Amino acid sequence: MIKVTRLSGDSYIINSELIEFIEATPDTVITLTTGKKVVVKEAVEEIVQRTIQYKQRIFTKETIMKCISGNEV
Repeated sequence: MIKVTRLSGDSYIINSELIEFIEATPDTVITLTTGKKVVVKEAVEEIVQRTIQYKQRIFTKETIMKCISGNEV
């Protein structure tokens, strides 16, 4: 999950696992696998960086080992 900002200034969280692609048109448009399009203030590079950081947090060795052993994350 990553935090993004709509052009109106409202912040919200999107599921980064659902991102199909991101375009700069010049506004940043995130297209989800559901077909929904979201226009945000952040640059394409910022969305990519936030997604990478999110995945690094959830896919740490410790988290993976907890999932394998059946312990809560």
